[in-house]
Amino acid sequence: MTEKKYFNNTSKSTYTNGTTRGSNDRYNNYNSEHRSRDVGGNSGGIGFNNHQNNYSNGFNRGRDSFANRSNGANGFGGGGGGYRSFGAKVPIQAPPADLPVHKNFYRESPATGQRSQFEINQWLSTNSVTFRGPRVSNPILQFTDLIGLPDGIMHVIMKQGFTIPTVIQSQAWPLALNGRDVVGIAQTGSGKTLAYALPALVHVDGNVHRRKYGPSVLVLAPTRELAQQIKEVFNLFRTRAVCVFGGASKGGQRREIERTQPSIIIACPGRLIDFVEEGAIKLHNISYLVLDEADRMLDMGFEPQIRKIVDQIPKNRQTLMWSATWPKEVRKLAEDFLVDYVQVNIGSISLAANHNITQLIDVCEESEKMDKLYKLLTQVNANSRENKTIIFAETKRKVDQLNQQMKSVGWYCSAIHGDKPQTERDWALNEFKNGRTTILIATDVAARGLDVDDIKYVVNFDYPTCSEDYVHRIGRTGRRDRKGTAYTFFTLNNAKQASDLIDVLKEAKQEVPAKLYEFASQSHRFGKNIRKRYGGGGGFYGSSSNGYSNGGNVSNGFGGGMKRKYDDNNRFGSSGGKRPNFGNGTHSSSTTSNTDRFNSYA
Repeated sequence: MTEKKYFNNTSKSTYTNGTTRGSNDRYNNYNSEHRSRDVGGNSGGIGFNNHQNNYSNGFNRGRDSFANRSNGANGFGGGGGGYRSFGAKVPIQAPPADLPVHKNFYRESPATGQRSQFEINQWLSTNSVTFRGPRVSNPILQFTDLIGLPDGIMHVIMKQGFTIPTVIQSQAWPLALNGRDVVGIAQTGSGKTLAYALPALVHVDGNVHRRKYGPSVLVLAPTRELAQQIKEVFNLFRTRAVCVFGGASKGGQRREIERTQPSIIIACPGRLIDFVEEGAIKLHNISYLVLDEADRMLDMGFEPQIRKIVDQIPKNRQTLMWSATWPKEVRKLAEDFLVDYVQVNIGSISLAANHNITQLIDVCEESEKMDKLYKLLTQVNANSRENKTIIFAETKRKVDQLNQQMKSVGWYCSAIHGDKPQTERDWALNEFKNGRTTILIATDVAARGLDVDDIKYVVNFDYPTCSEDYVHRIGRTGRRDRKGTAYTFFTLNNAKQASDLIDVLKEAKQEVPAKLYEFASQSHRFGKNIRKRYGGGGGFYGSSSNGYSNGGNVSNGFGGGMKRKYDDNNRFGSSGGKRPNFGNGTHSSSTTSNTDRFNSYA
C-alpha cells in the first residue's frame, strides 16, 4: 500500500489511501475525505498550504476546498472570486466594456403584424388591458405567433398542455423580446412567471458570447417558496439555473453554484448579498434583471437590499418589474431602475380581487372562530382530496396551535411558517400538492408564490393587517380561470380594515355584510389603517426609521431584530434578545424579539 504524505504550513500529517485522519487546520485538513484520482497511470498527490495548491496529475475530490483562504477567495478562485472547475480555481473576469449585450430578439409573425386595429382594441377592452408608455407592440394571441425562438422552448410549452397565452403573456412577450423595460401589473395566478421566463431564456441563448463572464439573468423574489416556484418553471426548459435563499444550507447552495456554473440566478435578496460579498456570485455580467412581486419585497422591508444589489449590476441591462398592486413605493422603484419602460395593466391597478373567487365574510367574535372553523371544514368536506383548503393565521404561534388542535381531532393538515426548517416546509408543501394532506395552515409566507392550481377553498382565520395581503391570500384559489371560494372571519379587532374590505368586495360585485358598514362608520375609534413599512414609532415592521428595529416585541411574525448580520457584530439585534430557534418543532417567535428575518422568512 502506497503511503502518501500531505503537508500544510504548520503541521505534518500522514495519510493512507487519501483519507484525512485529522488536523487542527480547519480549511486545509478538516476531518473530511479527500480522494486523489490517478491520471494516465500516475499516482496523484495533492499538496496543500495556505497560499497555493499544487496538483500532480490529480483532481481535488474533496467536499469543499477552501484554498487561498488567506487571500479571501473562499474556494472560488484567487481574490477575484469565480467558479472552481476540477480543482483549478480560475477567477471569473468582468466582461470587456465594449462587449455588446444583445436584447432585441423579437420577430413579429405575419398573423400578429396583419391583425386589424379593431380586433386589437376589442381584445384589449375584453381583457381590461391598459398601457402607459410609448411604442406598444401588438399582442401575441396564439403560441404559433411566437417565431424565431431557440429550439425546444415551444416544445416544452406545448408539452405543458397550454392552449393560448394568458393575457399578461400575450402583451408582455413582444415587449420583453424587443428588449424593452417592462412593468407588469396583474393579479396572482395570471401567468407572470412564464411572461418573463421565456424572454429570459431567449436572452441567455442570444448572449452566449458573454457566457464565460458569469450569469446573465437575475430574478429577485421575496420568499423562498416563490423563488423555488420560479426555479421549477425554469427547470422545465433544462437550463442552467440555481436558486439561493435563506433558511437552507449555504454550503449546499454554494456547491450547486460551483457545479452548475449557472446562466440564471433566482434569489431572495438577503442570501444573494451574502454570496455576492463572499465572491461566490458575480453580478458584473447581469444584463436581464427581474423584480418579481416587487410590492411584497417592499412590504417586507427589502428596499435597501434591492438597491444595494442593483447598484452592482451594469447599467446596460434590461429590467422587468412585476407586481400585483401599484403603490407609490413601487412606482418610485420603477422610476429609479427602469428606462423608457412600458407599463402593462391587466384589470384595475387599484386594490382588486380575482373575480373568479366567491368571497364570504363572517362577522363574529374572536371566541367563536374555532367552532366556526370546524363547522366550515365539515361542511366543505375538507378532508377530501378534491377540496384542498388553505387556512391563513396571522402569527407563527397561531399556526402551530391550529395545526396541533386540528390534527388531534382528525383533520389531515400540515403547517408552514417562517421559522420552520426548509426541509419541513418543503415536505409540508409536497404533501399538500400531492393530496396526502388536504389542509395547509400558513402565515402570509404562503400568500404569494404558492402555485397549487387545485386549491378550492381559502379560509382567513385571522384577517391580515392590511387588505393587500387579503387579496393575495384569497388569490391562492381561483387560479388559471378556475372557480374558488374564500371564507373570512372578521372581528371587531379588524374594524379599521373594514373600509378597504368593503371596497374590495364592491369592486368584485360580492355581498357586503351590514355589520361591515357599521364597523367602517366607527373606524375612527380604532385608528387609521396606515401601513408603515419602514418603522417610525410602532410601524408595520418595528420602530426603527430605516426598517431595522433595535429590539422590542412585535407580533407580526418577524420579531424585533431585523438587521443583517453584516450591519454590526451583534447578529441578533442590540437588545440582547435570545437566539432564535430554527431547528426544532417548538416555535414561539411571534412574541420573541430579535429574529433573523432574512433566514427565517425569505
